[in-house]
Amino acid sequence: MHPRAIIFVGNFFFSIFSGLSFFVLIPFLSSLMPGAYAGLVVAVGGLVAVILFPFMPQLVARYGAQQMALIFALIEMVALFALAAAPSAIAAALIVIVAVAIQPLIYYELDLLLEAAVDNMSAMGRMRTVFLTAWNFGALAAPLLLGALLDDSNEYSRVFIAAAASLVPFVVLFAARSLPRGATPHLSHMRDTLVCMGHNRDLAAVTVAHFLLYLFYIWAALYVPVYLHTVLGISWSTLGWMFSVMLIPYALLEYPAGWIADQVLGDKELMFVGFIIAGGALAFLALLTPTSPPILILCILVASRIGAALIESMTEGHFFRRVSREDINSMSIFRGIWPLANVIGPIIGSGILFFSSFSTLFALTGAFTLLAGTGVTLLIRDFR
Repeated sequence: MHPRAIIFVGNFFFSIFSGLSFFVLIPFLSSLMPGAYAGLVVAVGGLVAVILFPFMPQLVARYGAQQMALIFALIEMVALFALAAAPSAIAAALIVIVAVAIQPLIYYELDLLLEAAVDNMSAMGRMRTVFLTAWNFGALAAPLLLGALLDDSNEYSRVFIAAAASLVPFVVLFAARSLPRGATPHLSHMRDTLVCMGHNRDLAAVTVAHFLLYLFYIWAALYVPVYLHTVLGISWSTLGWMFSVMLIPYALLEYPAGWIADQVLGDKELMFVGFIIAGGALAFLALLTPTSPPILILCILVASRIGAALIESMTEGHFFRRVSREDINSMSIFRGIWPLANVIGPIIGSGILFFSSFSTLFALTGAFTLLAGTGVTLLIRDFR
């Protein structure tokens, strides 16, 4: 199998694992502790990843991205099996912290492997959207599996076992063949990299835009499922197919959007539209009630992911046009956005829920996504 094909297929299975586990983290933790505290557990996991990320370039230089991806995947499998064993509240919180911290580290290793496997940098936009599309097909499968596993129950141990099993093909693929390692990275001080990015308005703007996208993902992935299930009373079997339909825009839009950005428009315009749609749809969730028609709920969910798909394909493509594969520290910062969002997003969400309701949470976070996202997009210097 071609190295790029291994990376794409591996990303597909990694996506299934990620989707299965992340959708149920807050509902699972909320069965052991108050929901507002459950979000803080996720935030601690993000904080651990933020602490670990500055060490990633050194570990990659010493052991290689492929080896690190295998190690992290095995740690995730152990953590998921431990969660399936119905631990106490304290033990569950500690295991979730480990599981949350490791996920973005695996994705970072996949990024480096893809960079090393792409020879023609002019095709990077298309290769990255294929990479994202592989993730998105896995994301489509995960909610269907979730609905089938839970049906009308709350047996979250089934989900954790299935998530661990989805990592088995990932481990087999990455253990079976050596992948291109790429050039040995030149490691500058992380502080120098931050200063350099700070003086590059374009690079800083697209990094902030990517951070806003991941805040949106945290708020949507953590709080929408528990809101629809516990507040609006929608069963997991129904939510499974609704979430799968919701994620279809990623599979259908990202590659065409990458091509349009490469050949016609550039990244800025599509990114701007994406923030309007995603932020507006998230805010509109605040108006839903238990009597809202299911078709209306589904339309809002789909619209939110249409916007997010446009943002994701544009921020990914724009950033990787601007950095070289040897610029491993800039990639570390870009991928460090995920754990940083894992810290800040749940803290904001928990803070709002301590004093108000889910409706307020969605109204405030949706408006922030729209306004901050469109504002930072205007700072980006398009390549066309």
